[in-house]
Amino acid sequence: MSEFDEKVLEAFLEQQGKLFPEPVADNLEEAEAFLEDCMATVCKNKKEVVTYFEETGSDISGMTHEEILEADEVFSIGDGRYLIVEG
Repeated sequence: MSEFDEKVLEAFLEQQGKLFPEPVADNLEEAEAFLEDCMATVCKNKKEVVTYFEETGSDISGMTHEEILEADEVFSIGDGRYLIVEG
């Protein structure tokens, strides 16, 4: 089973414009395929988002947690989880 449940896929479809100039997916199936291809990550909370960026070596020094959560590649799912898509 995919880690991308319907709520995650819908959030990506709704918010993809903040990261990509044109839609990369038009429906749930396309969204799931795209997220799997780019190895997107679902984080269960804000702390996991920060940890993800620290562990991947991203330069987040000097950024507040709010700035990290507002980054283009971070999508709020709406239930406390976050999707990270590195386009």
